[in-house]
This record gives sequence, structure tokens and C-alpha cells, in this order.
Amino acid sequence: MSEAALIARSEADHAQMLRQLLPRGAAWDFAPDGTFARLIAALAAEFARIDIRAIELLDEADPRTALETLIDWERVAGLPDACTGQPDNVRERQIALVQKLTSIAGQAPADFIDLAALIGFEIDIEEHRPLRTGFRVGDRCMDEAWAFAWTVIVQPFDGAGRPVLAIAHFKVGDPVGTRVRGFGSLDLECVIRRAAPAHTTVIFAYVIEREPDFWIDFTS
Repeated sequence: MSEAALIARSEADHAQMLRQLLPRGAAWDFAPDGTFARLIAALAAEFARIDIRAIELLDEADPRTALETLIDWERVAGLPDACTGQPDNVRERQIALVQKLTSIAGQAPADFIDLAALIGFEIDIEEHRPLRTGFRVGDRCMDEAWAFAWTVIVQPFDGAGRPVLAIAHFKVGDPVGTRVRGFGSLDLECVIRRAAPAHTTVIFAYVIEREPDFWIDFTS
């Protein structure tokens, strides 16, 4: 669809089109401020309103931009759920909806990186290898249990240095169960754990400074 087709026509445009549809002749030559001209203007105003609503309907058909129908989209998608809870604002609700509708199951690291990106998080994944014959100098000494563990490293900044984590700290008066350090209402940990293979253990590490070697583990 072309960009021009998405532009709503004004009341003046509709009034002009209605006048052009009238029969030709002196009998149809009405005064610009007369009764019939006002009727044309009233009809044009309604057609312009319908035109605008038709354009808005295109936004409502896309879950990324839906506003009026957002609650209906959420009902169909089963939201809010245990992972998303009740998002703080409309934008977070749209992000959670798109993630729920477009997520595709997969077990490769790239699948989980894409899954996190759908809800606005930038992550890296570190897979662990237990110590076995043939290890190299510098390899970590891990037992066999680590063969089924992997770490999600959550980055606080995107490639342009803009913050991607909205860090909220625990305050006096917050209810029991509130995290000491929170990272927005969209629960990345819940989303990742729900999609993770059942036999694996996921560890989350949040980078809270720009230095790449400074991070804190939050293990399950």
C-alpha cells in the first residue's frame, strides 16, 4: 500500500468530491453559504471522520501499535501471564504481546538472544563445559553438573551506549518478595526459564557497570 493511500482525506476534500458527483445544470448551482452547501459540509465531515477511523484501524490490526484493541489482543494471547505480570505502561504491554505471539521455540543460544530482544533486553549467553581429558590451560575446573548449566549475561547498554535496563532499587515499605534490584516489569528471567530445556539450569548475571568484566551473578 502506498504512503498516499494511508493519508486521510480532509473535510474539504470530501466536500469537493460530493459536489463533483452532483448533476450538471443551473438547478444545482447552490450558494456557497446556503442550506444545501451546509448539508454537503455535514456529510463531508462524517466521511472525513470515517476516513480517519479507517486509517486508525490499520494500527489496531498490528499488535505493535494497537491501542484501543490492545485489551482484546491480550485476551486472545492469554496476557498478562505469570512472566509478564501487569506491565507498567502501554509500550511494555505491546512488547509483551509481540513476544507472546511471535516467539518460536528453539534451544540454540541465538534463539534465546532473539527471545530476549523481543522484550527489549540485550543478552549474551555463556555455555559451560565440565573439566574433561584434553582441557587447555586456563579452562575452568567444573564438574559434570555444569554440562547442563548456562549463563545469561544481561547487558545494561546497547551498541550506541544507551541504557536498556530500567534499574529499580528496593525501598523501605516495598512488599515482601520485591527484589533488592529490579530490572523492569517484564520478567526476563521468567520468559527465559519458561523456554529453557527442562533438564538445564539457567544462571542470570546482570552487568551493572560499563566495564565488561564487572558483573554480579544472581543464581537460581
